[in-house]
Amino acid sequence: MRTEDFWHLIDQARAGGGGEPGPVAARAVALLAERDPEDIVGYARHQTRVLAASHRADLWGAAYLINGGASADGFEHFRGWLMTQGRAVFARAVADPDSLAELPQVRAASLSGEEFSAEQMLSVPWDAYRKATATELPADRDPVRTPDLNDFWDFDDEEEARRRLPRLAALFVEPPPE
Repeated sequence: MRTEDFWHLIDQARAGGGGEPGPVAARAVALLAERDPEDIVGYARHQTRVLAASHRADLWGAAYLINGGASADGFEHFRGWLMTQGRAVFARAVADPDSLAELPQVRAASLSGEEFSAEQMLSVPWDAYRKATATELPADRDPVRTPDLNDFWDFDDEEEARRRLPRLAALFVEPPPE
């Protein structure tokens, strides 16, 4: 599956899923299950590459600020939610995690405390393959390695958050004393 096909399917799921992560994931499963099993395997491989490319310390820091904390699983689930936002938002967030401060739902979450998570997006290819073939998705023989996060920083360090993610810190970290 090509990159365009992967994101087109997610866009289709978003259009029919009402924008909420659960319905988007369910629609993605239904749309993907209609395809050939080879396409589902291709989607799974592409999703693995997308998640590996987004496994970055500053994006994890953004998830931590936005969600009020993010374990390793929480960061995975946050990136599942980020996938439901579409290719442009996802790519912009990977390139510049602080750009998430521009999203209306993130700005609203700074006041409401809403957290962003979509664990169900991570299981889309497995659920679709099972639905289409009544068997399990074959294991990938050429797995993508997750990057090492050597530039990990203390996400609880408010000054570091302000330096690395100034727009998000302005929303989610107490303002500095004057």
